[in-house]
Amino acid sequence: MLVAMTTLLPLLLLCLSGPQTPESSQVSPAAAEVPEGQVCGLGAAFHAGRRAALCELVGSGWMVFRGLDETRDYLPFRQDKTFWYLTGVESPRAALAMNAATGEELLFLPRANPMLEVWEGEKWDASDAWIPALTGFEDVRDVDGLEDFLAENLVPGEVVWTSLAAHIGLAGCYDRAEPFDKRAARDGLDGRPSRELALEAALEETYGVKVKDCQTSLEELRRVKTPEEIAALRRASDAGAASMRAAMANTKPGVTEAELGALMSFVHLREGATGPAYAPIIGAGSNANVLHYLDLTRTLAADHGVLVDYAPEYDHYVSDITRTWPASGEFSPRLAELYDIVLEAQLAGIAAVKPGATLDDVQRACNGVINAADVRQHVLHGVSHYVGMEVHDVGGYRKPLEPGVVFTIEPGLYDQEAGVGVRIEDVILVTEDGCEVLSAAVPKQRSEIEALVGTAGLLR
Repeated sequence: MLVAMTTLLPLLLLCLSGPQTPESSQVSPAAAEVPEGQVCGLGAAFHAGRRAALCELVGSGWMVFRGLDETRDYLPFRQDKTFWYLTGVESPRAALAMNAATGEELLFLPRANPMLEVWEGEKWDASDAWIPALTGFEDVRDVDGLEDFLAENLVPGEVVWTSLAAHIGLAGCYDRAEPFDKRAARDGLDGRPSRELALEAALEETYGVKVKDCQTSLEELRRVKTPEEIAALRRASDAGAASMRAAMANTKPGVTEAELGALMSFVHLREGATGPAYAPIIGAGSNANVLHYLDLTRTLAADHGVLVDYAPEYDHYVSDITRTWPASGEFSPRLAELYDIVLEAQLAGIAAVKPGATLDDVQRACNGVINAADVRQHVLHGVSHYVGMEVHDVGGYRKPLEPGVVFTIEPGLYDQEAGVGVRIEDVILVTEDGCEVLSAAVPKQRSEIEALVGTAGLLR
């Protein structure tokens, strides 16, 4: 229940009368103990390395990035992916300014708001003496001074860099966010620019600078994962695999699509994940032929195949796993026929992965199996996309694969007339001598699946 704020009015008045936050943190990093539960993303060294790599790619000029504001609803705050990637800061109203040539870095945070912390817990602010030790930023300032700082340091006519890509939070993805922003801008009854384009306009109009987009450089950095990122992707895939096995075990006629989704969400959280990488796609029977089916309204029947495409986000990195299985625990002849073709195609695609190969090579390997089986008419989509901080992650699709690249292999066949759809999807990490299947803990041989389906009784 949401408590009425009027009950804490005396505390609010006391907070408002307290001391003002200093402009810059001058406390020695070693002097402040980091509160329990506060972390800096994947570690200060990881995020500092990402900033340094971006500065090297850009070369010169100031760079300005803004984190997201407080939420406009009663939901937990989730930071913009780009800002988190560069800072590790998971707290609202933060900003980053850095000089690509000199290496100067400034983290801007809001001033202390004790009243807000009463309601929502710890918020990072410019007066928190533990921020430098945790984040590695030696210069931490009040975000209310950001505009004055920019006025003093930006030179009219010079280039300032930022990312103009749509901001992404939990369960977000550029291929949904960017079209949304463009529709809003074109809407005659709306017309608002994106948050990123508004920043571009404000920088150019207020300070006379020329804004350039560094998103291409960020995408180049994000395409090849570091060891810290790979570890986070493993955690996401492990949590996703546990939830997929639980869904198989609890599948039986009479269970609903929504119940399977709820069970999987619970397992994600139990395994330590933050939340969904995307909304659960759980299609029974003919619903399996809707590629992004989200309604979850059907009750499973004995003759249904069930296509489940659902995975979590863990430490800002996601997984993407799909399996298909029979509600009864026994594959029907048509479901088995299509399933075996899809599995053979996926295994052929996995075998084609190695440094120097391309995603087109993987596609051709999968298509070779499908074409030989003469079922090309049942193909509705390609077989691969990158995975990282977003489920459809950024990166150049024509570039040769190299160690550290992570992507999916997900062939599918969809027989609309028979009401049968099959997709098998795993997350693949390119290694020095081939690849590793990060989601391999989910069964996909038919005998293994039949042995698991219906063995647990949590649902119904």
